[in-house]
Amino acid sequence: MSTLRRRILDVLPKVKVHVRDLEPGTALLSRRGDHRVTPVGPKSWLVSRSKDSLAKAMSRTLGGDAAAREWRPVPLGPGARLLVDDDQPGGDEWHMHKAAQDYLAERHVAALLRHYRVNCVFDVGANVGQYARRLRKHGYTGRIVSFEPVGAIAEKLREAAADDPDWWVYPNALGREERVDNINVVQGSMSSLLGPTEFGNQRYKRFRNTSEEEIVVRRLDALMDEALKGIDDPRPYLKLDTQGYDLEAFGGAGKRSADFVGLQSEVALMQIYEGMPRMHEAIAAYEADGFEITGMFPVTREEATGRVLEFDCVMVRADALGE
Repeated sequence: MSTLRRRILDVLPKVKVHVRDLEPGTALLSRRGDHRVTPVGPKSWLVSRSKDSLAKAMSRTLGGDAAAREWRPVPLGPGARLLVDDDQPGGDEWHMHKAAQDYLAERHVAALLRHYRVNCVFDVGANVGQYARRLRKHGYTGRIVSFEPVGAIAEKLREAAADDPDWWVYPNALGREERVDNINVVQGSMSSLLGPTEFGNQRYKRFRNTSEEEIVVRRLDALMDEALKGIDDPRPYLKLDTQGYDLEAFGGAGKRSADFVGLQSEVALMQIYEGMPRMHEAIAAYEADGFEITGMFPVTREEATGRVLEFDCVMVRADALGE
């Protein structure tokens, strides 16, 4: 990317335009407040609150004419454009897809939380708090209740939540029964109560360096009253990312699953862990409980073949919308 184009993207946040890099030569712009992103030609764009606000900001930063005629804007909806540099060679196509889909998934969930008036998000399989931080970034201000059983990771999670009084942390896994068990600790975010399949071992070399740690498994329904304490008219949302254990964690909600206005779960086309349900099994279980799909977003993909291994499945109870 040229120095000029990079400087143009760097100045946009100063005029309250959100910029997200997707890959070399590709960035996504979205408006904040009353800013507008407007195509002004086949290879040019304008982002402004008034006719000259962006031009003035760019002029101050770049010291002259700041037209960006080498970008191709692709409309993504009101107030958002995907900017593509047609002069940029190739790039990692799957990486761009993943980054764009992650961004759209975050916005999709944020919109659902607002639309369904969610005031408590149960973040099951929180790792070091990435999901909770994204919720805050996209404007969610309600309670977050995060669960992370691996001791060292749970400590980092507590540090991340330390300055957020409405972000609670439980150092537990969730399942159908309360017990003490051993979790397979894997580098990164792949620790699981399940062992890897042959496919999982082939795909992820990190499974070769696995250790065990004793943890406490709780039922979700045993914790919900405590977690929702102090919230008037609770409208909880359940996020599951437990490395193959989502249905077990969901099963521990029992009849209290009816309290959730929505959920999201990683559903697998390829089994990375022994005993994890396939996508059709998981979705059937959630649908049988009254949830309906609003979005499917790829989580992992094989670069060699392009096939998706897992989706983030986002679901709601349509009858929970109310008046």
